[in-house]
Amino acid sequence: MSALRLFIISIFLVHVLLSPAFANETPPNIKEWCSQTPNPEPCEYFLSQKTNSHSVKEKSDFHKASVQIALERALRAKSYTSGLGPKCRNKKEKAAWDDCLELYETTILKLNQTVDTYKCTEDDSQTWLSAALTNLETCRTGFVELGVADNLLPLMSNNVSKLICNSLSVNKISPGKEKYKHGYPKWVSPGDRKLLQTVSPAADVVVAADGSGNYKTIKEAIDAAGKRKGTARFVIHVKAGTYKENVVAGNKVKNVMLLGDGIGKTIITGSKSVGGGSTTFNSATFAVTGDGFIGRGVTFRNTAGAANHQAVALRSGSDLSVFYQCSIEGYQDSLYVHSQRQFYRECNVYGTVDFIFGNAAVVLQSCNLYARKPMANQKCVVTAQGRTDPNENTGISIHNSKILATSDLGSTPTYLGRPWKQYSRTVYLKSFIGSHIVPAGWLEWSGNFALNTLYYGEYLNTGPGAATAKRVKWKGYHVITSATEASKFSVGSFIAGSSWLPSTKVPFTSGI
Repeated sequence: MSALRLFIISIFLVHVLLSPAFANETPPNIKEWCSQTPNPEPCEYFLSQKTNSHSVKEKSDFHKASVQIALERALRAKSYTSGLGPKCRNKKEKAAWDDCLELYETTILKLNQTVDTYKCTEDDSQTWLSAALTNLETCRTGFVELGVADNLLPLMSNNVSKLICNSLSVNKISPGKEKYKHGYPKWVSPGDRKLLQTVSPAADVVVAADGSGNYKTIKEAIDAAGKRKGTARFVIHVKAGTYKENVVAGNKVKNVMLLGDGIGKTIITGSKSVGGGSTTFNSATFAVTGDGFIGRGVTFRNTAGAANHQAVALRSGSDLSVFYQCSIEGYQDSLYVHSQRQFYRECNVYGTVDFIFGNAAVVLQSCNLYARKPMANQKCVVTAQGRTDPNENTGISIHNSKILATSDLGSTPTYLGRPWKQYSRTVYLKSFIGSHIVPAGWLEWSGNFALNTLYYGEYLNTGPGAATAKRVKWKGYHVITSATEASKFSVGSFIAGSSWLPSTKVPFTSGI
């Protein structure tokens, strides 16, 4: 063989071995796209492994590829986490681990929805990615709050949260943009639009503790709803009575309406709490994750009391969920607006510390929010919003509501909110604020944590506690004077309510 031929072959081999397939070099197009994300290293590493990485040319290609990678890594993480069960040392570790399996399952569901970009809007995608990220944060929180973060949690370390954050940054959308302008989205059926035109919609099944209905427990009715065929709205009428049970309406329980006989008449009550060994996530008396849930005329209650710390009465992770004329009653962490798009109208919420909390995109409209007496030396805080990423489309908007106190509150210092997470976002719009709210209005979580990155706003509120002259001077606090800025947090803009709330026949105000 000639020296020239040997030289040509050697050059060819060097070229092949140094190509991305062999040397794992990052293709230039991938490096460029990944440099625009908050976590470029895992982005480059995992995208470079894909055989079709060179086909990523447009932003839409990159977004789909980044979500696909997050999904693949989430599937691996869930499989690995499932195998950690035998390593649980006690009931508390087992409780936190159980939550993580459920949360990973929902994360995978949301990422699968987002991958199918032809069936979702930008706002859908951002909602589902935000929910996926929130689920993983909730998984970690369970171990920490139960004091068992030293064993399993380090073994569960992975890049899934970083990859989801990258997808959120790619899909970034303008806040306050009206998401739908004409008619209804395709998932709203004509039958659903007519459902609540009557005062008492016809029920598919009836729950009655005295045996006069189809079922004696709400859990039985929810289980039946999850097994039914079809996707039409399923109405469960729960007759007046007190139902002592913890109910979970999971991902398969979609388009269900829980119709009670009114506040104080149909009562669902439980007493699980962190003090009693549950995670906050699993302490809920009633929890729902299936999309399109409607609750009307029901009292959700947790009786664990202030001494048992976090104890949820109602947890919703249901996208496009509505609660109308309901009462949510507890102490610390009463209402867990966990994730996705939610709307509360003419509801009462009672609690002490952080009693409305979570990381949904949620509007509470024409509601009464009652601070009640906490433990000695505790302060009352109405909200603790949990946004961890600046690109999440989440926050708590309280519109045309009343911030009140129960008769036993006394002189307990009470605040509008505090920053549970780095990018906490909460606004009060045209609401009545009682005299029990301290002049500073808002409370630190821990020193200077999040004071520059949060977004807290007040717009045209009234009442003896509404004056803003002595409010906190944080960089992230805003006295909103612009109607345009305030309208970003309206029902129509913040949760695209004009596109889906008409189908429920629940009254709402789209603007401010």
